[in-house]
Amino acid sequence: MEEVVVIVGAGPSGLATSACLKLLNIPNIILEKENVYASLWKDRSYDRLKLHLAKQFCHLPHMPYPPNAPTFVPRQEFIRYIDDYVSTFNIKPKYHRSVVSAKYDALHQKWRIEVTNTMTGEVELYFARFLVIATGENSKGYIPRVQGLECFEGKVIHSSQYKSGAEYNGKKVLVVGCGNSGMEIAYDLSNYGASTSIVVRSRFHVLTKEMVYLGMVLLKYLPVSCVDPLINMLSYLSYGDLSKYGIHRPAAGAFEIKAKAGRSPVIDVGTVERIKNGVITVMPGISRMEKNNIVFDNDTKKHHFDAIIFATGYRSTVNNWLTDDHDSLLGKSGMPKNPFPDHWKGANGLYCAGLSRRGLAGVSMDAGTIAKDIKKSFFS
Repeated sequence: MEEVVVIVGAGPSGLATSACLKLLNIPNIILEKENVYASLWKDRSYDRLKLHLAKQFCHLPHMPYPPNAPTFVPRQEFIRYIDDYVSTFNIKPKYHRSVVSAKYDALHQKWRIEVTNTMTGEVELYFARFLVIATGENSKGYIPRVQGLECFEGKVIHSSQYKSGAEYNGKKVLVVGCGNSGMEIAYDLSNYGASTSIVVRSRFHVLTKEMVYLGMVLLKYLPVSCVDPLINMLSYLSYGDLSKYGIHRPAAGAFEIKAKAGRSPVIDVGTVERIKNGVITVMPGISRMEKNNIVFDNDTKKHHFDAIIFATGYRSTVNNWLTDDHDSLLGKSGMPKNPFPDHWKGANGLYCAGLSRRGLAGVSMDAGTIAKDIKKSFFS
């Protein structure tokens, strides 16, 4: 099949890129391996999830949220917003399409994309002038290697499989990972009566959503070197010294770390208070597992757990199907080689959307920029 633009992935990045291209009258198709768009939000997110940033920083191109939408949009309302977005721009992804390989044909100056239809088992070939990688930062849940994990007799899941703490009432549960997902899942578990512990190994900033909102507004007018000290002071006034509870702040400020490394601060939903009160226990790294017992670093005591939830992030799967032609754009990790804002364009009509580690604001920026760049080449 001959196409102008093939977009791989029907998450927010792919949908936004398709919408921007449609408004410029550039034909495009989306190939999606799942049976639904925005599958991370629809099928792999926990019930209490909300957007951590205010709605003005989280809308897709050409469609802000309605005025009556809450400032911090809950999961179900965001799904309704995505549904409206797809309907408004008449986006029709091709589902059950798993990309096997994508290689640039220099002779014909087109991308050759081999796809398996997972419903029928048939192989499909697409040829496109432009290829947009929009598989997102959250392609595949990552569970690290831990000695003895294969022998653990309790339940082991990745955070993408977690829905709520209802099934964990009265059980001892360990959350591994202290990012936003891990901290929020720990809080949710404690709400349902689970005896909850969380592994904290990294240094991170803890902020309220109001602090983040204030910081992002101030960054429109002030440099990060002025905003970070203010936000750090507000955090300290609100939470005090958290080191006594096993939480240590980094030397660099929250917004500096976000800008340079793409790592977000932890936006507290009440977890810190539970940690202070002893409802949630902070544990160091895992040394090894022995059936349902876990031994932690610098300790010989065995701790019994009924379940482990790994909130240890995701890994890109792009390198499984994209050939060496991607060297101009992506590194071995499947993430952009060049730093923001020069991360989105490679050679031979290859682009990536939504890999800037800047959330939905970054998705919108990428989609608009890519569409405009394709327009220059398409109509030249």
